[in-house]
Amino acid sequence: MKTILFVCTGNTCRSSMAEGLFKHMLKSKENNFKSINVISAGTCAWEGDNASQHAIKVLKEKDIDIGDHRSTPLTPKLIKEADLILTMTLNHKMAILHMCPKAKDKVFTLKEYALYSREKFPISDLSYQNSDYDIKDPFGRSLDIYRESAKEIEQYLQILVEKIK
Repeated sequence: MKTILFVCTGNTCRSSMAEGLFKHMLKSKENNFKSINVISAGTCAWEGDNASQHAIKVLKEKDIDIGDHRSTPLTPKLIKEADLILTMTLNHKMAILHMCPKAKDKVFTLKEYALYSREKFPISDLSYQNSDYDIKDPFGRSLDIYRESAKEIEQYLQILVEKIK
């Protein structure tokens, strides 16, 4: 079984929405992937926090329930066990590479991985700085901002599903 790990800061907004959305996509009739384990974690997460109420509500509008989600702090063990790590920002990617430099071949921003082939990743070294590869953090913002964030995440996850088919 392959494991895909989504990473953000607190694991209560973006990565928890990505996890819920991607699990839902993988279970759909046309996809039905059973050999992929989807998890999420946060670079600065507290163990056991709930997903934010806005994240829960936005996904509930899509008939996806993440009400049972509990945050997980990112650890070297999670990084090592994951086959693919998709971060919400370049800073999250850099934090992972700082923690586990050997993960360089399996950690990417979500946008980077969705948009480029494996041979042409633009963020191959840590000196690259471009916020165009970031999913903006909705934490503490309005429900509409959470909807925008979920929509953006979903857009790139749809590309990801097509890539892994």
